[in-house]
Amino acid sequence: MNDTVLARLAALKTTPTPGLKKQWRDLFETEPPPYNRRFLESRLAYRIQELAYGGLKPTTVERLEALGEQITNGKGIPSRSGEENRPISGTRLVREWQGIERCVTVRDNDYEFEGRPYKSLSAVARAITGTQWNGWVFFGLKNFRGRA
Repeated sequence: MNDTVLARLAALKTTPTPGLKKQWRDLFETEPPPYNRRFLESRLAYRIQELAYGGLKPTTVERLEALGEQITNGKGIPSRSGEENRPISGTRLVREWQGIERCVTVRDNDYEFEGRPYKSLSAVARAITGTQWNGWVFFGLKNFRGRA
């Protein structure tokens, strides 16, 4: 990094918020968003470096956009984590806990345990253990060494 860029980055920490907003207008040619100071500093720091050294390669931008489409299923709204891997309705999940076999039934929009509906497997795991658990891990549906 050259000294000019370093000096500009260091100055962001001591620049008053109105000064950061002015820099935002100069560098982005838009009004600054109503976010906190830390956000403004980090985005300005990135923009200063981007203008000095160049931004992302077009292939990287394309890849990020493709990944964004996958995450949002092309709808602009993030898909719920694990919904695409959710067991089909009617599946019974069995887990032994403290010597007692526990059975959960997957339903269309929720899970049933001991005759009660639960919105998530984590809620069921909490009802069984009394502590916070990732329901997918508790019932053996997710292995952190690989995919679900």
